[in-house]
Amino acid sequence: MVTTDVTWEDLSEGTAAEPRDFGPLTRTDFVRYQGASGDFNPIHHDEEYAKSAGFPTVFSVGMLQAGILATYVTDWLGAANVRRFGVQFREQVWPGDTLTCTGTVTKQYEDGGERLVDLELACTRQTGGTAIKGWATFVAP
Repeated sequence: MVTTDVTWEDLSEGTAAEPRDFGPLTRTDFVRYQGASGDFNPIHHDEEYAKSAGFPTVFSVGMLQAGILATYVTDWLGAANVRRFGVQFREQVWPGDTLTCTGTVTKQYEDGGERLVDLELACTRQTGGTAIKGWATFVAP
């Protein structure tokens, strides 16, 4: 789903990428991410453990959402063009949640001979709550 026809002229301030949904996420998605990342905290896969810690059920490792958001934005502007990417975790993601990723250009500029765009990114739950907010800088294609 990589967008290859985006140009510098297409990326003025306020330009938004098409929103994209991911999910609904499952416990299996959580466990698969845990296996890939090596983070085996039982709070993310063991129902009894999660409840004993005061949660209603297991919940996603936050970096899963960060990976989903990174996939969304690199599909739009290309992985080779990333110069900076960061996220802030805001809400937990539960089994059955569907996430919607969005991205908007906040700044277009040149620096060090490169045409760059700064982006504001978000990954929201179907409830409207923000699971992750993010920011990135990309070399404009």
